[in-house]
Amino acid sequence: MNQYPGVIGRKLGMTQVFTEDGSVIACTVVESQAIVVGKRTSDKDGYDALIVGTGDLQEKHTTKPVAGFFKKANVPGRRTLREFRCSAEFAAGHEVGQELKVDQIFEEGQLVDVQGVSRGFGFQGVVKRYHFAGNIQTHGTHEYRRHGGSIGTRMTPGRVKLGQKMPGHAGDATTSVLNQKVAKVVGEQNLLLIRGNIPGSRGGLVVVRGAIKKRGGKKK
Repeated sequence: MNQYPGVIGRKLGMTQVFTEDGSVIACTVVESQAIVVGKRTSDKDGYDALIVGTGDLQEKHTTKPVAGFFKKANVPGRRTLREFRCSAEFAAGHEVGQELKVDQIFEEGQLVDVQGVSRGFGFQGVVKRYHFAGNIQTHGTHEYRRHGGSIGTRMTPGRVKLGQKMPGHAGDATTSVLNQKVAKVVGEQNLLLIRGNIPGSRGGLVVVRGAIKKRGGKKK
């Protein structure tokens, strides 16, 4: 289980960063406006964690139990909540209502894992959804150029196997990208520049945490 610190952010888009040797690095910009809305402790809950929230939430758009939770914690309502397992020392260093600063959690060169909801593509065929090669395009091929082919299994077991790749809804799924390197941290604007692309469309929410399967790069 990943117990490295992390934040909830919003994907703003992509940009590029020039290194000292003049090379160009394509980066994704993530803005974090997350605050701590609650805690879990080993004495009470059996583990240590921070409950982090982001996004404004009007009281009329929430239920009474949720509104009571925010009122008891004396923090403004947040639309999106995530719970981050962490060490007892890290949890003790952050109070309820405190804003999480990216420059206090991440550093340049650190490896991170990014989780988000991939872009949706609606109903798609097997060529676009699973990159099937399609049928032959010569000698009178008719209406089968982008078909998936046979899906049967003959007499035994005499049915279509579970998990068979077929047309259907593509994208719009929770996706994780591991071991992405932090190219730059802009602490004044609470921005995180992550090397390469990350899941989700522009404006989508992402969760950024320290990498759990590190291979090279700075560790934290």
